[in-house]
Amino acid sequence: MPTLRKPGKHDSESRSHNNPLQEPGPRVLLAHIPRAVSALLAAIVTAHTQPTEPQQRPDPGADRRWRRRPAEESSEDGLSCRDRRKGHGRGGGLSGLLVGTLDVVLDSSARVAPYRILLQAGDSQVYWIIACGSSRKEITEHWDWLESNLLQTISIFENDEDITTFVRGKICGLIAEEQRSQLCEANPDPLKFQEAQLKMRRLFSMPEEEKLVNYYSCSFWKGRVPRQGWLYLCVNHLCFYSLILGKEVVLVVPWTEVTQLEKNSTLLFPESIRVCTRSDHHFFSMFLNISDTFRLMEQLANMAMSTLLDQERARTHPDPSRPERELSKSGSMPRSSAPQIKRDLDARAKNQQYRSWFRLTEEERLDGHTDCTLWTPFAKSHVPGQLFVSSSCLCFRSKQEDVCQLIIPLREVTVVEKADSSPVLPSPVSISTKNKMNFLFANLKDRDFLVQRISDFLQRTPDSPPIGPTLPTVSPSGECKGRQFHQDLPTAKYSLLQLYHQEDQDQGKDSGSEDPEDSQRHKVNNKQQKLKKEAWRLHFSEFGRGVCMYRTSRTRDLVLKGIPDSLRSELWMLFSGAQVQMEVHPGLYSDLLDRALDQDSLAKDEIERDLHRSMPEHKAFQNPTGISALRRVLTAYAQRNPAIGYCQAMNIVTSVLLLYCPEEQAFWLLVALCERLLPDYYNTRVTGALVDQGVFEELSQAQLPALYDHMQSLGVLSSISLSWFLTLFLSALPFHSATVLMDAFFCDGITVIFQVALSVLYDNMDALLECNDEGEAMTVLGRYLENVMNPEVEEHIPVLHSAVSSEEPPSPQIDVFTLIKDSYQRFGGLRADAIEQMRFKQRLKVIQSLEDTAQRSVVRAVMTESAFSIEELEELYCLFKSKHMSSCYWGLGPSPGSAGPELVVPYLEQHRVDHAHFSQLISELAPWRWNNHTHNMAARLFRLQDQNQDGLVNFKEFIHPLTVMYHGDLTEKLKLLYKLHLPPALAPEEAESAQEAAQFFTPVNNKDASLSSSEDGKPQVMSSEEVKTEGENAEKKEEKVKDYRFYLRQWAKETEPRIDSIKDLPRMNQEQFIELCKTLYCMFSEDKCEQQLYHSIATVASLLLRIGEVAKRFNNHNPEPPAQSPTGRKPDAHWSISFEQVLASLLTEAPLVDFFERKALLRDKMAAAPRSRRESESEAHK
Repeated sequence: MPTLRKPGKHDSESRSHNNPLQEPGPRVLLAHIPRAVSALLAAIVTAHTQPTEPQQRPDPGADRRWRRRPAEESSEDGLSCRDRRKGHGRGGGLSGLLVGTLDVVLDSSARVAPYRILLQAGDSQVYWIIACGSSRKEITEHWDWLESNLLQTISIFENDEDITTFVRGKICGLIAEEQRSQLCEANPDPLKFQEAQLKMRRLFSMPEEEKLVNYYSCSFWKGRVPRQGWLYLCVNHLCFYSLILGKEVVLVVPWTEVTQLEKNSTLLFPESIRVCTRSDHHFFSMFLNISDTFRLMEQLANMAMSTLLDQERARTHPDPSRPERELSKSGSMPRSSAPQIKRDLDARAKNQQYRSWFRLTEEERLDGHTDCTLWTPFAKSHVPGQLFVSSSCLCFRSKQEDVCQLIIPLREVTVVEKADSSPVLPSPVSISTKNKMNFLFANLKDRDFLVQRISDFLQRTPDSPPIGPTLPTVSPSGECKGRQFHQDLPTAKYSLLQLYHQEDQDQGKDSGSEDPEDSQRHKVNNKQQKLKKEAWRLHFSEFGRGVCMYRTSRTRDLVLKGIPDSLRSELWMLFSGAQVQMEVHPGLYSDLLDRALDQDSLAKDEIERDLHRSMPEHKAFQNPTGISALRRVLTAYAQRNPAIGYCQAMNIVTSVLLLYCPEEQAFWLLVALCERLLPDYYNTRVTGALVDQGVFEELSQAQLPALYDHMQSLGVLSSISLSWFLTLFLSALPFHSATVLMDAFFCDGITVIFQVALSVLYDNMDALLECNDEGEAMTVLGRYLENVMNPEVEEHIPVLHSAVSSEEPPSPQIDVFTLIKDSYQRFGGLRADAIEQMRFKQRLKVIQSLEDTAQRSVVRAVMTESAFSIEELEELYCLFKSKHMSSCYWGLGPSPGSAGPELVVPYLEQHRVDHAHFSQLISELAPWRWNNHTHNMAARLFRLQDQNQDGLVNFKEFIHPLTVMYHGDLTEKLKLLYKLHLPPALAPEEAESAQEAAQFFTPVNNKDASLSSSEDGKPQVMSSEEVKTEGENAEKKEEKVKDYRFYLRQWAKETEPRIDSIKDLPRMNQEQFIELCKTLYCMFSEDKCEQQLYHSIATVASLLLRIGEVAKRFNNHNPEPPAQSPTGRKPDAHWSISFEQVLASLLTEAPLVDFFERKALLRDKMAAAPRSRRESESEAHK
């Protein structure tokens, strides 16, 4: 008869996850199957014939790690025996230490199950693993299911072969059933990875919302001793676990706390990754593929920095781009053992790189790419490269950089067809566009699938609108009347320079005279412009014109020689990708202006303040036409991107765009600058500019080390570089020279700005090395930049620095074209990918520095109203921030609309917690013990501190009750307890009824007084006249739009010191007083003076009850009976006591006075609470 027993398990079996239906062979195959009926977790395996001699087993060590159970635990019919693994459970001794160590070092995510059930037919050497479990209870449940569902059934079979066939069929049926359910769940992660994820959550106490991305075997260097273990890279945390010979190491580091992440190689740490936080440095080494691990760490750290920058958008898990796939005939992604999140992150990184290469928008998603060749008619050759297919574009990039780059919007494609193949031109595909251009791609691996895929995208692509700005037309009925942007505006079709030159020409004709010098200069300028236009005309005829133009190194050379004014708008739109984006969103600019018309915001006022500061020396902005166009463009962008709104320096850049572009094109160029070309430059903290400032300093140190050291000692680099990068040298260079640099910037991106900045330092190296202070160095650089001229447009004019310093001769003129050309020759080796790598490194430093600045600002703001020390406030802030970040990690935070405006103390509102996290903090830190009522008291505290009733509490509101509990005097502590038993802290369901709640708000001694709530949520007494005035103004306040002035007034009121008198507190009714007594009894539980406190509170309660009875005689009796309370009894509606009476009564009892005057230490609670930054490292000896 077949025997169900629990044998030793080969190591190879535990590592195989292939098809369980394969016949026995030389390899061991294992497949885990899920629970059925009674949650059966089974695994079926076919194994090769086992030799009778134990020493000939493939892995004798594996069986030695198992111990057979006594015979009495076998089944009655001899079908099974249950075994327990050696070293498992209690009393494992040395074997337990060895087994645990081997599990962690060898394969912690797929360790052998300690309990298994095996089916073996008679003397056959082939066996099947039917069930496995991690505990004896679990394996017993599986055994009970087998007894009730299988063992009784197999007794009817006559031979072992039939029994084996039946059991195997039963188990395979369970497998098939579970596989169908798994398909329904659509879980793409392999089983081994799911086991690792479950173990990660168990080891590091992570919630289910925390997702594991990947895990690696590595060594963690603790001091000079490496600890071999497993590194778990999660979406929000870096975790490490090691267990060697009973010594456990656990490390958890949030990605938001990482300040530096680098891959280095030293004698002490060969090929290691260093992870730095504010308090420690961690080294990891011995990776199988360190580059892949480091790249994934960079992605996760970048996501964390994005969370800190834009927490509203990152409250939920990031939505990575869908997995990128190689173009194949099946059209599906090849199977991979990598987890789904890692595949999505890899696809996201490829999408970002793809969009960066071709200046595409965030909506663009890469569908796939394939190797191919492109026929280039200008070179009469086939250029090898890659063809990229995305949702709305076909893009080509040559393998050799700068040879050829091509962008074909699908809305421009008219025909996609397969051409005839030949040995010279295999598998060609021809693509035709609306502007009569044909592109021939060849050497395609799967031409049929590619053509089908492009056809699918073409069917979903709308027709292309007419090229050019989309203007609302004026109908006879005047539908566009009142619209902010329409075709009658002069800037709708022409740039400001075109209007300005036309105006000058008209004035010259009217006057009949013109300055001879101006006339000669205009002739020279016109000649240069004609030569440039002719050069570009020839280029267009050879390489094409528009979005589908072939972009080569010759295109760049032509750009560096200068773009004619008439083509600047077209080429800027082309190189930046703004042309495609404008065509995809027709009419959006006009709609944004209409929506912003009736809205009041801080951005509008800031724009108005800076309008007349934008290039005031230029005639185009000395009239209403230019000012109005600038206002509209900036207002439209503030409406499109409220997260940025308006930032200083945007007005300068936009002014230059309007000089050369019509209004709508200038808007889309501004969108491209702020969102793609200069990411995070123009947010409230100019993070992107600070990051590039750090990159520039790093480049200066590498390229000009001697000058860098001297400039750092003077502190000049940080002063000059920020303005250079924010305005793209527009505020430092003369206007016509800066526009030439803008031409190169739109062509090659931020790399040009770095090259020119380094070249400026290089040209002035000798003079800067002789400078002794910052002012002298700033003068040298300012004089140099003001003498950078465009010889085609303007002549050399002595600048201010030369005119003031009469002792030194005027500085020589510098040709801007020479400056840019020299920058390419000296520093042209800068690569975009290298700059991105440096940006990542600097972004960690900058964002963490900004977080530290915010922490110091918050601590300084709270310090004046709190008795805690600076160190205690910093620790409390870190705890508070960790709770806030956990809501951002796992999507448990506030809704986007609940956050207040950014004007109300931004650094205080930056981190806020909801009720759940507030309750956790209070339960961990409060010195008062409320035992079973802790949750209710924390909820009351939250309602009391949630002054604006938005469901969130900032750090200042969180600190206030803790300050009272730890450092308040007796009166303040009792006042806090008293308030916790009155509305708004006392919820309606906790009070007696709505009518009675209104009754106890009415003071006894003032019949003409009413109670209202102040802005801070605290009740205050108002006279009848004030109530009347309040009622008259209520409707007006509700109708008034709460603009930024309202919040500024609110901020001013909040910053004023408030005098909170105990006489302003409302009286307490009988039911609320009973709740207060219950709270005090809970607080006194387990105290060292518990009995004395109970006796004292009983005495005080009796006294206050008598006082309340006496107070009834002075109240007007209400003939109507009071409503019944939720507790089922009728409270006395006329019974009430005041806070003064409660305070006076408590002062008569010494034990109560001693209790509330007892000092508590915050550090004791902090030591018991989790680490402030959620970073923990512990060692435990078992």
